[in-house]
Amino acid sequence: MFDPLLIPELREMLLENDIPAMHEFCNVFHAGVIAENLESLSVADCWQVLSAAEWSRRAEVFKYFSHSRQMELVETLDQSKLSALLEAMAADDRVALVKDLEPALVDLVLPLMAQVERDEIRKLLSYPPQSAGSIMTTEYASLRKDLTAGAALAQLRLQAPQREMIYYIYVIDESRHLLGFLTLRRLIMAKPERPISEIMDEDVISVRVDEDQEVAARKLARYNFLAMPVVDDQNRLAGIVTHDDVVDILQEEATEDAHKMGGVLPLTEQYLESSFVSLWRKRAMWLSVLFLAEVFTFSALAHFEDEIQKVVALSLFVPLCISTGGNSGSQAATLITRALALGQIQLRDWLLVIWHEFGMGIALGVTLGLIAFVRVFFTPAEVLGVSEPLRLALVIAQSVAAICLWGTLVGATLPLVFKRLGIDPGIASSPFVATFVDVTGILIYFSIARVQLNFG
Repeated sequence: MFDPLLIPELREMLLENDIPAMHEFCNVFHAGVIAENLESLSVADCWQVLSAAEWSRRAEVFKYFSHSRQMELVETLDQSKLSALLEAMAADDRVALVKDLEPALVDLVLPLMAQVERDEIRKLLSYPPQSAGSIMTTEYASLRKDLTAGAALAQLRLQAPQREMIYYIYVIDESRHLLGFLTLRRLIMAKPERPISEIMDEDVISVRVDEDQEVAARKLARYNFLAMPVVDDQNRLAGIVTHDDVVDILQEEATEDAHKMGGVLPLTEQYLESSFVSLWRKRAMWLSVLFLAEVFTFSALAHFEDEIQKVVALSLFVPLCISTGGNSGSQAATLITRALALGQIQLRDWLLVIWHEFGMGIALGVTLGLIAFVRVFFTPAEVLGVSEPLRLALVIAQSVAAICLWGTLVGATLPLVFKRLGIDPGIASSPFVATFVDVTGILIYFSIARVQLNFG
C-alpha cells in the first residue's frame, strides 16, 4: 500500500544517489508496494530507483504500474533496455505490453531478443483477441508419465526458476498431448519410486485456446483453481491461464457490466485516464437515446389531458406510479442480466424465469399497492381536491400494483430477448428498462383511472 512516509526517504536516496539504499528498497518490499509508491515520482526518478535492481525485479515491479505509467516508462527506454525488460517479464505480461507498443517499435525491438522469446511472442500474438490463448502463459511445469516421483522432483527443480507456477504439474507425451496433472503436494508426498502415471489425475479440466477469456476465467473461478491448462483442438498443451489473469478479467467484466447497467458505454481506460471527449461520447450517446425515448412520456401525458383536468390530483401521483415501475423493472433486469452472465440461467429457462418473476411482480405490486392505498386514503380531501378519496386511493393502489407487475415482467424479459437476438443483455440496463416502463406506465395509470373514475 502507498506509504507517504516512504516518499521523503526515496527523494533523499535520489538526491544522494544512494544505490545500496535503493537496491534494498527494491528488494525488501512487495513489488506492488514498490510500484504504488513510485507512481508519485517522475518517470526519470522512477527509473533511477529501479535501475538499482536486477532486470528480473524491475520487470516484476513494472507489471504493477498503472497502464498510463507503464507507457510513460517505456517511452523513455532505448531499444536495448526495452528488449531487456521484455525478456525479463513473464510470457503473458510480455505479450500484453507488446500489444500496446507501436508496431514500428516492436519490429525494432524483437530482433534484439532471444529467438525463443521472439517465437513465443509471435505465437501468443497469433491467437484471437480476448481469447484464452491471448492471455495464457507458456511458463508451466510439465513431466512425462514414465518418470518416477523422485526423478520428477529432480526435474522439477531444474524447471522451477523459469516457470511462473509449479503448484500444478501437467503430464504430457512426446507430442505434448495433455494426459493428466498432479499437484506439487501430491508429488512431494508420493514415494520416490512410484511412477507418475499412478499418482496423476487423468480427469483434467481445461479450456480451448480459442475460447473466450471470460469463459476461461469463470471456469477457473468455479473450480477454485490457481491455474488451468489451455489446449488446442488436438488436446495438446499450449499454456496455462493463471489466477492473477482471471482476477483482472473478472474485474474488467464486472466493471463493463456496471457501466452498461448505468447506461454508459464501457470505458477502455481508467476513469481519470480517459479523455474528456471520450467520456462525453460514451455517456452522451445513451443519454441522448434515453432522452428521446422520454419524449414519448410527454406525448402520453398529452393524450390524457382531459382526465388530468377533471381530476387534477391524478397528476400528483404520476411520479409515484411510474417510478415504481422503473424501480421494479431495474431490479428484475439487474438480477436476470447477472444470472445470465454467471451462467445461473439459460435461454431454455425463459418460461421458468417469467413465471417466477410474474409471481414476484404480483407480490411486490400488492405490497406497494397497499402502502399507496393507505397514503392516499388518509390524505385530507381538501389537499387532493376530490370528494371521494376512497375511489382515488383504489385507482392509485391498482395502478401501482399493475405497473409494478408490468415493470418486473419487462425487466425480466428484455435481457432474455436481447440474449436470443445475439445482443449483449447488459444493454437491457436499468435506465433503458426504466425509460420504457415510464412511458408504458403512464398509459396503464391513466387507463385504470379512466375506467375506475368513469371518464367519458
